[in-house]
Amino acid sequence: MAEQKKITPPLTDEVVEDLKVGDQVLITGTVYTARDAAHKRLVELLEKGEQLPFDVKGQLIYFVGPTPPKPGQPIGSAGPTTSYRMNAYTPRIIEAGQKGMIGKGEMGPEVVAAMKKHKAVYLAAVGGAGALIAKSIEAAEVIAYEDLGAEAIRKLTVKDFPAIVALDCHGGNLYKEGVEKYGKL
Repeated sequence: MAEQKKITPPLTDEVVEDLKVGDQVLITGTVYTARDAAHKRLVELLEKGEQLPFDVKGQLIYFVGPTPPKPGQPIGSAGPTTSYRMNAYTPRIIEAGQKGMIGKGEMGPEVVAAMKKHKAVYLAAVGGAGALIAKSIEAAEVIAYEDLGAEAIRKLTVKDFPAIVALDCHGGNLYKEGVEKYGKL
């Protein structure tokens, strides 16, 4: 039976190991944003042995390119982007200490292998619910790659940000298990 769990980054191996496919999570604390262009730059820095613009150890990276905020709001609509575009980069960032990702759609086998090896989790956020998700974001600050516009890396302060464990570090896969479960009905 899936549970609802509250998590606060940075995540530890123990927290990640406790998260199981189907668990509903509410995230409170700091989450970083990055999409494919930013991921490419992060991996290039790692390959050169250079310092990243933020410490990825234990962190969650949200795959999002938010819209500009309306006056008085920290961020505009902030729905997840399709995660497979980060497949080429995510294993290397997980190896560097990242503990989780938030996005939509399935991740590739190379990401799943890195998640198992280094204890990481993939959380699904609801696509099409960007305005609703934005309500859980209390602050947003561009911290790197401002030239990328909506795809710049942001540090978000979130409270009760809703997501579901889609891939866990034990090999659980909500996409496959869901099809198997409901395909029999």
